[in-house]
Amino acid sequence: MLQRIVVDPAAIQPPQIDLTSEQQHYLTRVLRLQSGDRVLVMDGQGGTWLTQLEPTLQVTILEAIQTQTELPVAITLVMALPKGNGLDDIVRQATELGVSQIQPVLSDRTLLNPSPHKRDRWVRIMQEAAEQSERQIVPTLLDPLPFVTYLQHLQQLPATTAYLCTPRQAAPHLVKALAAAPPTAAIHLAIGPEGGWTDAEIEHAIAAGYQLVSLGDRILRAVTAPLVAIAIVAAFYESNPIASP
Repeated sequence: MLQRIVVDPAAIQPPQIDLTSEQQHYLTRVLRLQSGDRVLVMDGQGGTWLTQLEPTLQVTILEAIQTQTELPVAITLVMALPKGNGLDDIVRQATELGVSQIQPVLSDRTLLNPSPHKRDRWVRIMQEAAEQSERQIVPTLLDPLPFVTYLQHLQQLPATTAYLCTPRQAAPHLVKALAAAPPTAAIHLAIGPEGGWTDAEIEHAIAAGYQLVSLGDRILRAVTAPLVAIAIVAAFYESNPIASP
C-alpha cells in the first residue's frame, strides 16, 4: 500500500510537488523511502496524484488519480466542546467517518476555552486521519463560536437539514428522521456537552430550524454521541443513494 500525504495546494507546481522538511523527514527517515519510491499526494481538496520521490527529496507527478471515497452528503458536525482532550478523538474519528467540516461551539455548559495551540493540534490530527482513512479531502475546522452565534449563521446558509441530538426528549430516532426527510446535500449534526443542551439552547435551536432527534434509549458520553450520529448518517446515505439530491 502506497503512503499518502497531504500537501498545501500551493506546493503543487507541476510536474513537481514541493514537500516540507517535516514531510521529507517522515518519508525518508521514518518510513525509510528512497529515491524512486512512489507516494500518493493529496491536496486535501479532492485532488490526488501518484508521484515519485526524487533525489532532491521533492516528488514528481506521474499521473492524476481518480477516486471516490467521500460521502454523498456533506456533514457538518456542530460539537459543543467537551472537557479535557475529548475533542482530539472526536476530530480524528469524525474525519475517518467522513465529515466535511467541524464547527466547535461554546455552550452554556462548556468548560473548555481552546487556545490557538489546541486548534493547530486538531488540524494536524484531521490531516493525519484523512491520510490514514484515504479521504479525498481534509475536513474544514471552523473557529469556535458561541452556540447562539452559530445558530444565527445557520439561518443565513442555503437549505440545510439540521438535527439536534438530545437524550431524554420526546424525539424520533435519527434513522427515522433521515428516512422521513426530503433529499438534501448538506446536514448539520449538533451534539451537546457533558450534561447536554440547556432548555434555552434547545428552544433557540428549534427556532433556527433544528429538528430534535434521539440516538437511542441509552445515554451516550459526549465523545461517543457524535461518532454514533455520523455513522448513522453515513450508513443511511451510502446505502440509499437516492436520498441525496
